[in-house]
Order: sequence, then structure tokens, then C-alpha cells
Amino acid sequence: MDQFTLNLLVVGASFALYIGIAIWARAGSTSEFYAAGQGVNPVINGMATAADWMSAASFISMAGLIAFVGYSNSTFLMGWTGGYVLMAMLLAPYLRKFGKYTVPEFVGDRYYSTSARVVAVICLLVISVTYVIGQMTGAGVAFSRFLEVTSTQGLLIASTVVFIYAVLGGMKGITYTQVAQYIVLIVAYTIPAVFISLQLTGNPIPGLGLFSTMPSTGEPLLVTLNGLLTDLGFSEYTTGNNPWLMALFTLSLMIGTAGLPHVIIRFFTVPKVADARWSAGWALVFIALLYLTAPAVGAMARLNITTTMWPNGVEGEAVAVDELPDWFQTWSVTGLLKVEDKNGDGRIQYYNEAGPGMAELAAERGWAGNELVTFNRDILVLANPEIAQLPGWVIALIAAGGLAAALSTAAGLLLAISSAISHDLVKSVFNPNITEKGELLVARISMAFAIALATWLGINPPGFAAQVVALAFGLAAATLFPTLMMGIFSKRMNAPGATLGMVAGLVVTCAYLFTYLGVFFIPGTNMLANNADNWLFGIPPTHFGPIGALINFGVAYAVSSVTAPPPKEIQDLVESVRIPRGAGAALAK
Repeated sequence: MDQFTLNLLVVGASFALYIGIAIWARAGSTSEFYAAGQGVNPVINGMATAADWMSAASFISMAGLIAFVGYSNSTFLMGWTGGYVLMAMLLAPYLRKFGKYTVPEFVGDRYYSTSARVVAVICLLVISVTYVIGQMTGAGVAFSRFLEVTSTQGLLIASTVVFIYAVLGGMKGITYTQVAQYIVLIVAYTIPAVFISLQLTGNPIPGLGLFSTMPSTGEPLLVTLNGLLTDLGFSEYTTGNNPWLMALFTLSLMIGTAGLPHVIIRFFTVPKVADARWSAGWALVFIALLYLTAPAVGAMARLNITTTMWPNGVEGEAVAVDELPDWFQTWSVTGLLKVEDKNGDGRIQYYNEAGPGMAELAAERGWAGNELVTFNRDILVLANPEIAQLPGWVIALIAAGGLAAALSTAAGLLLAISSAISHDLVKSVFNPNITEKGELLVARISMAFAIALATWLGINPPGFAAQVVALAFGLAAATLFPTLMMGIFSKRMNAPGATLGMVAGLVVTCAYLFTYLGVFFIPGTNMLANNADNWLFGIPPTHFGPIGALINFGVAYAVSSVTAPPPKEIQDLVESVRIPRGAGAALAK
């Protein structure tokens, strides 16, 4: 059976499973659509939360960014994992005890303000649309390769699939679909990693293989990789960059994680506050299975790519054009991989032209520049089994896993968007008398519009999947995280302070992002080139979240200190939400 047919069978079977589950668990009420009837088992919810969390950025893009940058991009792992712990400890149980369906609903009720609720909806929409661009981009990459179409066509196919099962099932359907998707994605991620670790080091545990000795060289894997990269003019894999920027980016991802609305709403689906805590614990276990494997996947993939391009090392000849592996040809169809024989010698030289001593070496050996012209980092994990020459069924399995990761998070984000529009805007602000059937219709229509917008923006994304997602984390860090934290832990924080704090965080952060990446990330609308020479104090757009958060906190506390305190009943409510004892059941809605 050829690879294309095998891909279709495995991916098609997984999609049939997802859509079947969505039909079986179709939401019939607003409670089921928004919060799955608040009856989800903590273990099930933990697995669904892990799938919701481990998006295309985690599955497809993160290992690629680590592979091509090395230790410095371990900030993705540290920030995302640390942020989830922050969310589990400081936010999830208290928000569940408050007993609402959505984040804007909590903001509106805690700050006794329709204006605060509307601003929270706007923040949620900006965050979620930015985030979903990364998911649709990742899904488009996966579809483009395994259906052998262009990345734009792959994106359109992905949008269609998400529309079918997300619009149909709501939170109830998405919860059980995400359980199936977690199983698919974790199996798909770990099996190729085990094979590759065995090939390179003889150790079946990828995380241990990363620090094992390679029988072929007699040196540890990371020492071998460092030597290869420095010979080609690249930085050592294990060397970090600016510690200040690494710390700032890690913090941005951490507090951004804790403010992500599509993950927070997962904790509204369990029956009790204690179940929210258990859900968080189980989710960390399920997330750790992938995150402990990702560094090994990145390093081993970079090693395999480098040795593919230089079969006999830098001292030997580069790979011949007619000896390039088949996966080069299949990925070239997508436009995400491209080689160019610039010096016409029939070989493809891969090196860092700007590396120390490389100009002299290139002149001596007749090289005309790096000839691996395009290697989109989002393809690395999906191409990894082919690079390592693993069996066809493993290649098909990782295709299904990549798509499961992208689609599971996209569905959660789209649900957060539709809930905010239908429940927090239409029902709570514009039409309080709308029927339950009408509210469900509005939710599904708004979700369809969100899919269309994310698809259009995803055709020209402002970066790789994980980079686009990092922008969403920065926005969440600057807007919702401070508001939620102050809402839970500060009885003195009032409506004017919280509202103006959110506005300040959102406006300043968006202005900074749009200056370098374009208005709403539309190509050609940026005011300054996105490079270190133009960044304010050398801070990249992806690292700006903590600065926006400080502005939010500062404005909120300044305004609340000169305005009236919250009503006594709100202060009592905040006090009661924070009391763990007797917190077995959530407050009545």
C-alpha cells in the first residue's frame, strides 16, 4: 500500500471517530454547549484539558523551534508548563467555585459591571482569534503534506473539518472528542520518538536518549550535535542567548497561560471545586508525557537533518541533488521546503553563511551560499519519521496526531469565542430575553464566522505556529490574567479600575504587536520592520506580555485607589470564593 493511501486511511479513520463522537455527544442545551452540563469526570476532563492545551504549537511547532534554535527555545517548555501550574494553583479552583460558564461572565459579575464584561469579551476575542490562527496554520501544514496539496488548500480542508464537529457538538461534544484526540496525539508523538531514540542511542526512552552516548560516534548525542553545528557555522545547540530575554519570554508564557480563556473554561465543566483541582493534576500528568519528550524530538531531528545534508560530515561532500531523500520531493510540493543548487555543482550545501569563518570556507570550496533555501520549522515533527526512514504506518500515525493536536485546540478556542459572543454579549447585554434555542443558534453562527476569519488570517500568518501562539499568550498576560488575579485576591479592586486596566493592557500590547507585525497581523500594514534594531529596549513582540501586565496592574490599582470601593456584598463574595474549607460545591448560578 502506498504512503498516500495509508495516510488517508489512518487520518480518515480518526476523523470519522471525532465526528461520530460529536454526533453522539451533541449538545442539546446551553449548559451542555458551554460547560458540558458540568458533569465531566476529573480524569476525563484532565485528558481533554491536555488535548486542549497541547495544540499545534506544542505538537507540530515547538520541537521545530527548539531544533533550529536549541536551548534558548526551551523557554516554550518552561513557560507553558510553569503557567499551567500557576493556573491550577491560583485560578482554576476559585473560578469554578464562583460557578459561571465563561471568563467574561466572571468578570462582569465580580466587577458588577456590564462595561467590564464587554471589555473582557473584546480581550477574549482578540486573544482567541490570534491563538486560533496558529492552530489553523498548523493544521494547514499537516493537511498540505499528507494530502499532497498546497498549504492554503490544506488550511481550507482543516477549516471545514473543524466547522463540522465543533459547531455541532459544543463543549459536551468537544470534551469527548478531545479525549480521543489526546490518545491519538500522544501515541503519535511518542512512538516515532522511541524509534528514533533507539536508532541513534539504543535507549528506548527519548528523554534519556537525549543524554545518552551514540554508538556511531562514541560521544554523547548533544556533544555530537554541537560539533556538527559549529562546523557548519551555527551556534552550539546547548548554548543559550540573552538571559534577560529568556526570562521575560518565559514569564510572558507563564502568566499568559494562566489567562487563557479556552483552557480556563475547561474547569467549569466538572461537578465540584475539588474536581477542578483533580482535573488540573491529571492534566499535568498527561501534558508531561509529551513535554518530557519534545526536547529529545527536537535535538534528534536536527541531528538527522544535518547528517542527511552531510552524509560524511563537513569534511566530505554535501548530499547530491539526485540523492536527496524522497521526503524532500513530497514536502517540496507544499512550498514549505525548498532547495536551490546555486553553484551548479549538483550538490546541496547546507550551512550558516554568516557563521564565523564560513565565508572563507565557502570561497575555498566553491560554495555560493546556503542551498537549503526554505525549511519551515513547522514541518519538522511531521517530517521526522520520514527523515529517520521509519515505517509507513508511523508516518501516517503522526499525520493523524498532528491534526488531532491542531483541531482539538482550535475547537476549544472557537467554543470560547462563540460562548463570549452568544452568552456574554447577545444574552447578557443586547437581548436578555433570547430563548435557549436562539442563543444556541447565535453561538453556532458566531463560531462559523470565527472559523472563516481564522482561516483568512491563517493564509498569511505572522510567524510559525508556536510564534503566533506566543503572541496570544502575550495578549492574555496583558489583559485577562491581571483582571482575574485581582478579582480573586483583591477585595478593594473595583469596576473602574479593572475595566481601565484591561483597556490599557490591551491597547498598549496591541499597539506594540501591530507596529512590528501589521494591524491585526495583515501583511504590509506594519509601521516598523520586525527586527532588534527597531524594538523598544530590545524587547521582541513575542516577549511584551509582562510589560502589558504591569501596565494593566498599575492602571487598575491607580484608578481603584481614587474611586469608590466595591459594594459590601461583592467584597463578601470575594472573601467566600477564597475560602477552601467547605468548598465542595460551586455557588449557584
